[in-house]
Amino acid sequence: MKYQIRCMGLPLAVYREVAAHLRQVDGVQTELVPQQSREFDYHQSQIESLWVTYDDHAIPEVTERVQQILAYYSDRYGSWETVESL
Repeated sequence: MKYQIRCMGLPLAVYREVAAHLRQVDGVQTELVPQQSREFDYHQSQIESLWVTYDDHAIPEVTERVQQILAYYSDRYGSWETVESL
């Protein structure tokens, strides 16, 4: 399973922290997607979104742990929006 999420206005450093935190979960990979906008905006993150990929054999505990991690950051920085799922 693979899906792309974003949290509007989340700073680059926090996106990196989230990605590193998620990669600590067995069977989870992440990829940061750089900002694609051509217009500069101080309030816009340097990162557009984050791809989260689970191994094909991911167990329910893995998805639950990922959701807990995302909820932690959501409580502090705002809600996550799913951009795309594959």
